Amino acid sequence: MIWCELGPFTIFDVETTGMSPVRDRIVELAAVRVDRDGSLSRFQSLVNPGVRIPAQAVAVHHITDDMVAGAPSFARMGLDFLEFASESTLVAHNARFDLGFLQESLARTGLPLWKGKTLDSLRLLKTTFPNLPSYNLQSLRAYFQLETEKGMNAHRAGADVEWTRQVLEIALSKAIRMSAPQHEG
Repeated sequence: MIWCELGPFTIFDVETTGMSPVRDRIVELAAVRVDRDGSLSRFQSLVNPGVRIPAQAVAVHHITDDMVAGAPSFARMGLDFLEFASESTLVAHNARFDLGFLQESLARTGLPLWKGKTLDSLRLLKTTFPNLPSYNLQSLRAYFQLETEKGMNAHRAGADVEWTRQVLEIALSKAIRMSAPQHEG
């Protein structure tokens, strides 16, 4: 079995104005959908949070107020994202953070909450690769020698989604091998 046959999966990531889903807002949302046949489709949008982006958040993701000034509000793009992800399993690295922001933003704007399946790639990795020195995406990127294309910057949603997709493939492929019956030689 190939890992993507367990899908479809929609791997997503958000960049935000801070750490609290209640007080802070999404400034970027990106996703890659992996269908059961392995085909990929992508979704990415800057989001106008309707508030100023604090300097400490800009220092992390480099998304400025000027960059989001002409971007859609979450209310305008949230439904598009739900349609993109429909009938798939939502996957995020440290899903509590990203899913918390997604659900809070959906609720705040009157959109339906995500009621589908979710998977945390961080928890999956801790099961399939116990005892790694670190499970943050940058450490995993180095450990697994993940592909990096020119222009892929850490702490931007598009790059983080691509690395999470690669990590998901590695972890699910190992989980499938671990669960396969072992044949005596």
